[in-house]
Amino acid sequence: MADGVVGIVGAGIVGLAIGREITLRRPGTRVVVLEKEDRVAVHQTGRNSGVVHAGVYYRPGSLKARLCARGAAMLREYCADRGIAYEECGKLVVAVTDEDVARLDELSARAGANAVPGLRRVGPAGIRDVEPHAVGLAALHSPRTAVTDYTRVARSFADDIAAAGGQVRFGFPVTGIAATGGALRVSSGDRSVAVDSLVVCAGLHTDTVSRMAGDASAPRIVPFRGEYMRVRPEKAPLVRGLVYPVPDPRYPFLGVHFTRRVSGEVEVGPNAVLAFAREGYRRSDVRPADLAGTLAWPGFWSMAFGHWRTGVREVRGSLSRRAYMRAAQRYVPGIGPGDVVPGGSGVRAQALDRDGSLVDDFRVHRLGPVTTVRNAPSPAATSSMAIAEHVVDAISSPA
Repeated sequence: MADGVVGIVGAGIVGLAIGREITLRRPGTRVVVLEKEDRVAVHQTGRNSGVVHAGVYYRPGSLKARLCARGAAMLREYCADRGIAYEECGKLVVAVTDEDVARLDELSARAGANAVPGLRRVGPAGIRDVEPHAVGLAALHSPRTAVTDYTRVARSFADDIAAAGGQVRFGFPVTGIAATGGALRVSSGDRSVAVDSLVVCAGLHTDTVSRMAGDASAPRIVPFRGEYMRVRPEKAPLVRGLVYPVPDPRYPFLGVHFTRRVSGEVEVGPNAVLAFAREGYRRSDVRPADLAGTLAWPGFWSMAFGHWRTGVREVRGSLSRRAYMRAAQRYVPGIGPGDVVPGGSGVRAQALDRDGSLVDDFRVHRLGPVTTVRNAPSPAATSSMAIAEHVVDAISSPA
């Protein structure tokens, strides 16, 4: 990657981290971040739970496992340097059934292989020591799991890019990418920007923008809405940190859990229901083109048939607060349907391959001067600075 102009599509935390890393590695390179909204971190970055993951869940040797560990350490140092809130409140992954306990054994081995710092297994008394109002048969305690404000981190990354002579250009939805001579022309309607190389980090629209640049149709993004409940202030002290279920390895979502935010508020969630628009934050949000694209993708139907029971359960929880909280009360019985109010929501960009496989690991493609980040699910925010290193390493090497 020579000096010149590098375009980044998307001002979420991953795109901004990559832009910042380029300015650090290649002084003199001008970075232009192209964002369709009027500010940074509007979608996945600004609507997640703020958790800084320690690497408990990820397959050893995967990009997720490697980049999460490094990314968390880098993020911790960055937040300390910039005065951004970062609290190591710790996480309990709680088993409430015998099947959960068996999965907890597997999870413990995986976390051990990932060298998760300070991890320990506890029984019912140990659970109460960490979270006095939580219950379970056994749990893994990850004391270094933290929470932060990812929107604030993203804004700081944008400030770093500007300080290095770069730019974040808002109100620029990308509608076309074309090679012209020795450059790339990135268009937004009748406006365009010429760049020498391009990195696509378009989140919920990353498959669409990547195809404009000549990348493959797979994986396709299928949007899933995650809805949160907010615990009423009088009950918030019942949760000190993070209380999670043992995840089902067949499903990419972690299940409804309790999260204490850096603000002191406690949230429950999110669930995971199919969204009828890529930015479908409400049940009533329907964009026919987005829904048609989901239904036309063969992988969607394979995934739906394979996970329909889970889908029915998630929809039931979306429609009924009592059903939603029934799952959460298995872990903290003292917080029930009357103790929560509707909170925010987010939409996860779930990448699906044509055969219906749920893409789990980070996935990055390179096509000459264009690099596309095709899948960056959780823990992408945690890993953002390490993902940036990985991507810049890739685009700095010979094609």
